[in-house]
Amino acid sequence: MIEVSELSKCFSDAKRGSVSALNAVSFEVKPGEVFGLLGPNGAGKTTCLRILSTVLRPTGGRAIISGYDVDKYPAQVRSRIGFMSNNTGIYDRMTAREMVEYFGKLYGLTGKDLDQRMDEVFTMLQMHDFGEMLCSKMSTGMRQKVSIARTIIHDPPVLIFDEPTSGLDVLVARNVIEAVARLRDAGKSIIYSTHIMTEVERLCDRVAVIHKGEILAMGTRTELCEQHETDSMENLFFALIDRYDAAAVAS
Repeated sequence: MIEVSELSKCFSDAKRGSVSALNAVSFEVKPGEVFGLLGPNGAGKTTCLRILSTVLRPTGGRAIISGYDVDKYPAQVRSRIGFMSNNTGIYDRMTAREMVEYFGKLYGLTGKDLDQRMDEVFTMLQMHDFGEMLCSKMSTGMRQKVSIARTIIHDPPVLIFDEPTSGLDVLVARNVIEAVARLRDAGKSIIYSTHIMTEVERLCDRVAVIHKGEILAMGTRTELCEQHETDSMENLFFALIDRYDAAAVAS
């Protein structure tokens, strides 16, 4: 379970002074739900997710993950989340098995428990065929599966995906989306950040449209389209962005 309330983040800039990257953002994500954060580059998606993953500290508001405040109890939060970004590094000199095993041990898994969990993850992601292959020799799709495997090896209740299909071809992106759907069906609370409309349509149970650090609309795809009298998420997205920017210029 994820509970975000009035979350804000400001950065200091030498020329512009205090810059707001996130402004009073609130939402919740239930178990067995994929919550989509939909926004253009620079909208505040990554800032929000970095706060939730304890990489950044918030300026204001609060976020609770599995009962723990991300600012007060970062160690407890980190043990209960898996965070995967589109620029997650892979160690080329390790095999897939060595890589995932290493991260499993970081989370305290050992012996038979680690072996059993690795077998479950490798089976789910269809990784047994390249388990002993060096990461340097893997295709993009294989490397992405390794990234997912190391993200979920400790079986966390909360998963955070920050544009995980960015730069991937269509087939590899589909494999990633299918893996996320299986994790949702397993009861995980999932935040899925993207700017790709087809992924939202296929995967997300609820969506928040975020732009310049503010949530402009939130709900199921059907609710949002009905409320804003449009027939597609793409039209809704552009209408909300254009309306916000026009209001900002007018003021």
